[in-house]
Amino acid sequence: MAYQQLTQDQRYQIHAFLKAGFSQPAIARELSVDKSTISRELRRNRGQRGYRPKQAQLLSDSRRKAKENATRISAATWQQVEADLRKDWSPEQVSGALKAAGQLAPSHERIYLYIYADKQQGGELFKHLRCQKKRRKRYGKYDRRGQLPNRKSIDQRPAIVADKARLGDWEADTIIGKNHLQAIVSILERKSKLTRLAKVERNTEEAVKEAMVKMLKPLTDSVHTITFG
Repeated sequence: MAYQQLTQDQRYQIHAFLKAGFSQPAIARELSVDKSTISRELRRNRGQRGYRPKQAQLLSDSRRKAKENATRISAATWQQVEADLRKDWSPEQVSGALKAAGQLAPSHERIYLYIYADKQQGGELFKHLRCQKKRRKRYGKYDRRGQLPNRKSIDQRPAIVADKARLGDWEADTIIGKNHLQAIVSILERKSKLTRLAKVERNTEEAVKEAMVKMLKPLTDSVHTITFG
């Protein structure tokens, strides 16, 4: 038998069988799948605290969504997205223009994610978002709305985080919107590359903190550290 995509129910069954002491071949027989399917599932989706079905499903969904997006949107379309962003168009305008032209277009949320991924790799697309230039207040102070107090930079994170040897080490960042009012809050799990995005209507400390708590609440068993870029 070839590799089979597992369902959420099957992942809960795997968890139960593991708790009961079943071996991987025995679990494969119970679920009527190839033993390589179980081996691959445990290898890709097991965390520091063992195999957890909810966490495994989230990781699987994230990988599938990323693969679908990469397949569905052509390279030529992404090139057009980049060209329009460099004209200082907003992601909403870029997506809308492509749709108006009858093209299969990524959503503006997906474009924000693309910009964030580009920034993580050293790209500069984020600089073309509106109001990205640092704006000084009176007396030369920088606008620090939306930044959490006493936060630690990525440069200060523990060495184990840099090794990407465990799940649960997150990177957080914000992409500032028009007039520095709205923002996109992004969090990235370093090992699995699982990414979550949330839009906040006001770029304030409380709004950013609330968005992060809401995004991470379903994943509390997989949060060790959160560092900012």
